[in-house]
Amino acid sequence: MKANIYVDGFNLYYGALKSTPYRWLDIAKLCRIMLPPDTINQIKYFTALVNPRRSDPDQLTRQRIYLRALHTIPNLEIIYGHFLTHEIMMPLAPPKSGYAKVIKTEEKGSDVNLALHLLSDGYKNAYDVAVVVSNDSDLLLPI
Repeated sequence: MKANIYVDGFNLYYGALKSTPYRWLDIAKLCRIMLPPDTINQIKYFTALVNPRRSDPDQLTRQRIYLRALHTIPNLEIIYGHFLTHEIMMPLAPPKSGYAKVIKTEEKGSDVNLALHLLSDGYKNAYDVAVVVSNDSDLLLPI
């Protein structure tokens, strides 16, 4: 069967890979192992370029190196959302009271892009089977 893979990059990294030795996951190899009888038609990787924090100024450099490695996979396409960083006031955890200013980072657009590609490709009969690599409950309805 012809398979398309839809990878929520941030969800995969922060949910399964970050604290492991597998941060440099070969997604194409994983797909071949997980779907041995199927033809991997296309892998779509959804992400956003990070805004590095002062505590980790090399974060964007590491991400770009990984994305360059992903670009070497012939049937893999990277689809970008965007990344927001802004300061907000948040309540302190008990037993303390009051608020503190924190830096909030959010990745935007990747789950919507993934859902749209999944549905559009399905409508175009681009796959016989679709695999979504995510743990984002926002994707439940399109799946």
